Amino acid sequence: MSDTIDRIKEVVASADIVLFMKGTPQAPQCGFSMQVVQILNQIGASYNAVNVLADGEIREGIKAFSNWPTIPQLYVKGEFVGGCDITREMFTTGELGALLDKENIPHKQSAKA
Repeated sequence: MSDTIDRIKEVVASADIVLFMKGTPQAPQCGFSMQVVQILNQIGASYNAVNVLADGEIREGIKAFSNWPTIPQLYVKGEFVGGCDITREMFTTGELGALLDKENIPHKQSAKA
């Protein structure tokens, strides 16, 4: 498991925003992943997506890494933000845009749902 955790650490550190999801941004494989992709696309932030369905070790390892039982999982500047519900709430209230502003991550105007 430590090799998997090391791989996850590298991925999380590789981009300002990383989304662990089921499927790909072009073809999400669950509604929750689709919602987070739509939010990130609407807010206009670039991100790296990791398809956990393509790698069982990553799929299980990310849950242990974050101590969060569900996927999708969103990371900003290496920090775990949350899953679909938290991301949706932060987007709706403007907190997600504010976080990206605070972290100097380029994105469109802080759009709200």
